[in-house]
Amino acid sequence: MTTQESLVKLCNIKKSFGHVEVLKGINLEINTNEVVGLLGDNGAGKSTLIKIITGVHQPDSGDLYWKGEKLVNFSVAKARDIGIETVFQERALSEEHSLWRNIFMGREITSRWGFIDVKREKEKTERIMKEYMGFTSSALTTDAVVRTMSGGEKQGVAIARALHFEADLIILDEPTTGLSLSETQKVLGFVDDIKKKGKSCIFITHNIYHVYPV
Repeated sequence: MTTQESLVKLCNIKKSFGHVEVLKGINLEINTNEVVGLLGDNGAGKSTLIKIITGVHQPDSGDLYWKGEKLVNFSVAKARDIGIETVFQERALSEEHSLWRNIFMGREITSRWGFIDVKREKEKTERIMKEYMGFTSSALTTDAVVRTMSGGEKQGVAIARALHFEADLIILDEPTTGLSLSETQKVLGFVDDIKKKGKSCIFITHNIYHVYPV
């Protein structure tokens, strides 16, 4: 497959920290509308690889392409601008804030006077909940505080936020860790929704059995 047909492509990526060689010539290609499982023990280099894809780290050598274009001077801000979003295991949401505040945190809708338009944010949040999460206002309100939500619901909110802001590649960092069987199934359903919407996903996990269904 050519680079132009790929969503993201890594070619011979190498990264060392001091004398420790973490990534040794990694090649990875992810296509549009594809879910890729990234499995490995702690210390295998998964986090470093993801940090390169998201612009946190720069590789020592090798090339990174996005939709056929070579990325130069890549950064976290540029990653978000082109459509790469990461849902971290613990830090995806602000626990003490409401659902609607979490959806638009850092990307607030403002009025012509520069104030946050609370009404519009709540209305949009309700639409996002229905479209991307399958929730109804009777089951979960936009004013719900995140800490009162289940683990699966929190992952759903973070994924819905990424989809709403038109991410083409969503990276899920251990999304099922510590969840019950029913909550795990809920998260796997959200991952399936990512693919149904024509987006791509990197699913990071220690559990190979969570990768098979998606």
